[in-house]
Amino acid sequence: MKKEIRIAIAGIGNCASALIQGLFYYKDVKDERNLVPGLMHNLLGGYKISDIKVVAAFDVDKRKVGKDLSEAIFALPNCTKIFCKKIPKMGVKVKMGPVLDGIAPHMRKYPEEKTFVVAKEKPVDIVKELRKSGAEILINYLPVGSQKATEYYANCALKAEIAFINCIPVFIVSNKNWAKKFEKKKLPCIGDDIKSQVGATILHRVLCHLFTQRGVIIDRSYQLNFGGNTDFLNMLSRERLKTKKISKTEAVESQLAKRLSYENLHIGPSDWIPWLKDNKICYIRIEGRKFGNVPIELELKLSVEDSPNSAGCVIDAIRLAKIALDRKIGGPLISASAYLMKHPPQQFTDEKAREMVEEFIKGERER
Repeated sequence: MKKEIRIAIAGIGNCASALIQGLFYYKDVKDERNLVPGLMHNLLGGYKISDIKVVAAFDVDKRKVGKDLSEAIFALPNCTKIFCKKIPKMGVKVKMGPVLDGIAPHMRKYPEEKTFVVAKEKPVDIVKELRKSGAEILINYLPVGSQKATEYYANCALKAEIAFINCIPVFIVSNKNWAKKFEKKKLPCIGDDIKSQVGATILHRVLCHLFTQRGVIIDRSYQLNFGGNTDFLNMLSRERLKTKKISKTEAVESQLAKRLSYENLHIGPSDWIPWLKDNKICYIRIEGRKFGNVPIELELKLSVEDSPNSAGCVIDAIRLAKIALDRKIGGPLISASAYLMKHPPQQFTDEKAREMVEEFIKGERER
């Protein structure tokens, strides 16, 4: 009998496009090969990437709603790199979801090819669609700042009795009240705010941890990010950035020997540069004092295609959530969240989180 992991996706943007392209790009990878370029885990808990099947999809953009998912992932305003062009018809039609606070008001002021255009269709019954599709896991890829919309989809996952992976900085899995709801229903959840494979947060964390481990006192640091996709356009509205800033800042601060004031630690998006498209530029600076109180400074520039950078992490999250479903484990998955998310219920060093995930896969750790 073929093993299958049936997933639903809320938000068919660049990240969903990269994820789905990856499912087909890696579909012929054999499980006997341990090292595959771009994958942290080829085989995870007995599950291959080819075991993942998308069975439901939701969006609000008129250029995506009603289309087969294979077409919708390439529709505007998506602009991520196309590394797998030949996506066959998937037989999954993108259904209209509720808008709620999913679209910031300022987005309406920009050209259609750069922003969201809301479809005139009536939202479907999400819970009904999830049940009908047989989805086991719902992935949240909504825009940053979608507090009400994320809570709505989290509730839908609870009602449909499926697992939830929260890839954005709205605090669900790291919120005790929400965590209890998933635990009570015996449904696993992973979150919040997906890390990239090699992105700004993971680099900043590792460098701060290295400085601290080597006895360097960090006095000041910043991380500045800018890009040209709808994520950065959306984040021009600073009101939507409260939880994003908390998420990214705490991810880095957790690696410091002592907390820095907001005056001395600045982390966050800086601007939207349209021609960059899905390319993200990040600048990191760390100032500190080493032996003899002698100053040390580090400056780093990272340039990376943003959406594929997190897709491999989501593929691992999906399979870890499936393992938890198989084992009937409910509530936040501490190890998976610490390894894959910026704002997990509990922070650990990245080395420790990796160890914990490997223990979870082997059944040596419950969560």
